[in-house]
Amino acid sequence: MSHTPRTSTVAGCTLLAIALGATLTGCGEDDNPLTAAPYDAADQISFSGPGAAGGKADPDKPLEVVAQGSDGRITDVTAADASGRYVAGELSADGRRWHSTSPLAADARYTVRVSTENQDGAPGRKVLAFVTGKPTAEKRLDVTFGPKAGTYGVGQPLTAELSVPVADRAQRAVVERALKVSSTPAVQGSWHWVDDKELHYRPEAYWPAHATVQVRSNLDGIKINDRLWGGKAEQLEITTGDRVVAVTDAAAHSMTVYKNDEAVKTIPVTTGKPGFDTRNGVKVVLGKERFVRMRSTTIGIAEGSSEAYDLPVHFATRVTWSGEYVHAAPWSVGSQGYANVSHGCTGMSTADAEWFFDTVREGDVVEVVNSAGHTMEPFGNGFGDWNLTWDEWRAGSALVAGDPAGPGPQDAARLRPAAA
Repeated sequence: MSHTPRTSTVAGCTLLAIALGATLTGCGEDDNPLTAAPYDAADQISFSGPGAAGGKADPDKPLEVVAQGSDGRITDVTAADASGRYVAGELSADGRRWHSTSPLAADARYTVRVSTENQDGAPGRKVLAFVTGKPTAEKRLDVTFGPKAGTYGVGQPLTAELSVPVADRAQRAVVERALKVSSTPAVQGSWHWVDDKELHYRPEAYWPAHATVQVRSNLDGIKINDRLWGGKAEQLEITTGDRVVAVTDAAAHSMTVYKNDEAVKTIPVTTGKPGFDTRNGVKVVLGKERFVRMRSTTIGIAEGSSEAYDLPVHFATRVTWSGEYVHAAPWSVGSQGYANVSHGCTGMSTADAEWFFDTVREGDVVEVVNSAGHTMEPFGNGFGDWNLTWDEWRAGSALVAGDPAGPGPQDAARLRPAAA
């Protein structure tokens, strides 16, 4: 059954007013065969903004759709550019006005679909198109994602480095909303602003083992502020390996290494002695060096003092930029498993250090418990991201509800396997 068009309306696209100053095309009715034949909505709605320049719409201005007169209301509006990027918007409770709440892209073609109904409930629909002009701002914001493509441990955060600082929360929201992360399997995650030029992304718990993670930017051509527009960014894909978590109990002087939640090796170790206590908390492997020369002067110990040292160190796995490693310490084998005698690193026999070196990769997790040291800082000295609770992490997002990467939470423990 079809509805009879209302005779009080005037058919045709020409009566649709739009203050874009842009050419409107395709303003006929939708061809959806599941929709009852709509009455002509041409005299029921009007468009305003963005303001026009040279026949193209100004992306600086918001898009607005308004119901005209008293005979009808707006029921739905969708606006998207040719690449499929949707414009967020809000519809008033009375259905009289819809306005965009996210920026338009520059130099883009948009299609706007408006659904209406009249006072008798008869549906109407119109489809219009317009083109935005090129950006006139002087600066472009480019994004560089990290780490480089490859395979990492399940603790590896994603990073986004911005070429221009963004301090305003509303502008940060524009940037963050355009940085899209997806993973297979899907997990929930969020960006966290480390500072004005750096964001980190992590799931609520660690990434799943053997996952594929992709990050891309939809910022290109998007206005961030009056003088700043989004630039292009290279998409990044990484994968994760086995779930490897090493838990060091400083009080028990031992490290247990878990692979896919199964304990595979327990190693006697020594950690930092009083005054040089090893940091508690979760750290992420930053890199591996087969040989490092460690000098006490690099951590502020004066040369010639009783605590001074200058040692050749083998099989060194770095967990902080300030010089904390898991490494071979043949000089302290007698204390390993019994006492903490290091200057903050986790020391073990050469054979055990070589096994650990060969077992872990960048992004794997090293957690220290029961040390008298302070907790690993979240940022600035490596990846201490996991030392923030999920609520604390989400508080660093510029979006009210964060920006989940997937539909469901990861069902692994947040810090370490239950067997630990």
